[in-house]
Amino acid sequence: MQQLSTITSKTLRRSSSNIILRAGGASANNNNNYSYTHSGQIWWWAQQWWWWWWRVRAPTTATYPRGLSTSRGHHLIHPKQQLLQTRAKGGGARGMYSYTHGFEKGEIGNTIYALATPSGRAAIAVVRVSGPACLNVYSSLCPSRPPPAPRKATLRTLYRPNSPREEVLDPGALVLFFPAPNSHTGEDVLELHLHGGPAIIRAVLFSISTLSTSQLPIRPAGPGEFTRRAFTNSRLSLPQIEALGDTLSAETEQQRKLSVQAAISGLSRKYERWRKSLLSARGELEAIIDFSEDQQFDTAPAEMCSNVVSLVQELKPMIQLHVDNAVRGELLRSGISLALVGAPNAGKSSLLNRVAGREAVIVSGEAGTTRDVVDLSIDIGGYMVLLADTAGLRKAKLAGEIEKEGMRRARRRAQDSHVIIAVLSIETKDENGGSSTPYLPIPNEVLEVLREAQGQYKQVLVAVNKTDLLGLPPGQTLPENFLNQITPHFPTLPHTHIHGITCTHPSPSDGIRPFLATLTRIFAQMTAVVTDNGSPSLLGDAIGATDRQRRLLEECISYLDAFLDRIAGEDGEADVVIAAEELRFAAGCLAQITGRGEGSGDVEEVLGVVFEKFCVGK
Repeated sequence: MQQLSTITSKTLRRSSSNIILRAGGASANNNNNYSYTHSGQIWWWAQQWWWWWWRVRAPTTATYPRGLSTSRGHHLIHPKQQLLQTRAKGGGARGMYSYTHGFEKGEIGNTIYALATPSGRAAIAVVRVSGPACLNVYSSLCPSRPPPAPRKATLRTLYRPNSPREEVLDPGALVLFFPAPNSHTGEDVLELHLHGGPAIIRAVLFSISTLSTSQLPIRPAGPGEFTRRAFTNSRLSLPQIEALGDTLSAETEQQRKLSVQAAISGLSRKYERWRKSLLSARGELEAIIDFSEDQQFDTAPAEMCSNVVSLVQELKPMIQLHVDNAVRGELLRSGISLALVGAPNAGKSSLLNRVAGREAVIVSGEAGTTRDVVDLSIDIGGYMVLLADTAGLRKAKLAGEIEKEGMRRARRRAQDSHVIIAVLSIETKDENGGSSTPYLPIPNEVLEVLREAQGQYKQVLVAVNKTDLLGLPPGQTLPENFLNQITPHFPTLPHTHIHGITCTHPSPSDGIRPFLATLTRIFAQMTAVVTDNGSPSLLGDAIGATDRQRRLLEECISYLDAFLDRIAGEDGEADVVIAAEELRFAAGCLAQITGRGEGSGDVEEVLGVVFEKFCVGK
C-alpha cells in the first residue's frame, strides 16, 4: 500500500487507463484513480480464482470465452477478464444450452426469434431463433429426438409443446442448428424451415413464445436485432452492416454490385490499419513529450517528428481518394438525378414516357401542359435514375404567373441535377411553292440553362426530337446542317452527345436505343472509381464507402491538416502537444467508421439509423 501511494500522478494515470470503466454517469479523476486501479486489480484476481475453481471443481463443464456486450451499470472490467459461456457435455437436449453472462440493453441471456422470410402465403417460411435457449426450443418442438448435427439440414416433425396428444404443427420441417460462436450472430442459432402456410407460421411462432422462462427468457426480435448481435459479438463490422443494409435496399443491378463490393472489399480492415498507424504516430509524439528530457532515444526527436509528418502526408491522399470515390458511390446508392429541359411542346414528356416504357405523364398537343416538376425513379442500364420532367422554357412575357413559377422551378431543378438533357424539336415552315422545310429552333432560354450547366461541369446531352420529319433511314445520324446549328453554342460538346430521336411511334429508327446507350456510358463514367494515378477503374473498394463514412473521412482529413499546421508551428516552433491531440481526433474519426477501438463513441445512434433499412428477422 505504501509503495502504491508513492506512484506519481502521471504513472497512476497511465496505469489506470488500462482499466475499462463501465459506468452510466460515473467519471474518474486524479483523486480517485488509485481506488479504481486498486479495485480493478482485486477484481482481476477474483476472476483468476473463479477461472481456477471452474476448471478444477467443475470438470464436466466445457468453457468458452465470450466477449463483453454492451453493459449498462457500475462495473470495472479488467482487460484480462473474460466472460464465460458454458455448455454441458452430457445430458439430453434440454440440458444442452449455452448461457451468456453479459448485458445487452439491460437484458441478460435473452433468446430472440422471428420470421426471417416475408409474411404471407409461400412455399417455404424460415423462422430464426438466436440465443442460449435454442436447444430448449428444439427439444420442446421435437421431443425425444436428438439434436441435429451442426450445420446439417435435418427433417423433423414439429409438435406443439406440452401437448398431451402430441399435436403436430408441421409434419415435414427442415431444422438447422449453428452452435456458438460459429454462427451469424455469434450465439447459438436455430433455423426452422417450415411449410409456408400462414396458419403453420402463426402456430410455430406462438409455440416458441410459450417457452419463455425467467431463467431463459425468449422474446420476439426487433428490426435488425440478429445483425445487431452479430456486431456485438464481432461477427460483423459496422461497414459490413451498412453494406448489408444497401443489399436489402438494392433495386438496380449497379446498386447490387455496389453493395456486394462494399461487403467484400475489406474497408474495415483498411480503416483499422490507418487508425493504428495514426495511434502509433501519436505514441511517438507522446514519447517525445513525456521522456525527451529524461531518456535517450535511438532516433532524435526531430527525426521522429519528421517521420510522423511523412506518415501523415502519405496517408492523407489515400483518405482523400476514398472521399472522392465515396461521392461517386453515393450516386449509385441514391440515384443519378437527370432533368429534361426544353421549350414548350418540344417533346420532353413524350421522351420521359418512352424512357420509362409507360404513360407516366400526360402528353398533349397543347403547349404548357407540364406546369410543375414531375419526378420519376427508373432503371436505365442498371443505374438508378431520378428523372425529372420540367415545364417548358420560353419568354417570360408570353407566360402567365403559374407558368412563370413552373419555369423558375425548371431552372432550379436543372441546377441541382447531375445530368441535363436538352430536348429540341424540329419544326417545319411553308415555302412559296407549297413545300415545307424543316428547321431547328433553339430558344435562348434553353441555351442559358445549358451554358450554366456546362459552367458547373455537368453532363449535357441534346436530344433532337421529331427526326421522322427528315425522312432519315435507320441508323442515320443528324444531317450536318443541324449539327452545325448546335455545336457553335457548345464547342466542347462532343457529337456523340447529340442524338436524333422520334417519340411518337416506337420503331428501329426512332433513335431511343442509341440515346439510352449514350446515357449508360455517361453514368458509367460518372461512377467509375478514380485510382491513385487518376485513371478510372470500375467498382474499386473505395466506392463502397457510405455518406456517413465519407463525412467522417473528411473530418479525419481536417484533423490531419490541423496536425500539419501545428507541427509546422509559428516561426518554426512546433506545438507537439496539440499536434498529438489532432492525431488522436483523426484516429477517433476512423474508429467511428468501424465502431471499434478508442474514440468510436456510442454506436447505438448509428446502428439505429442503419437498422431503419432492416426488417424483422434480419
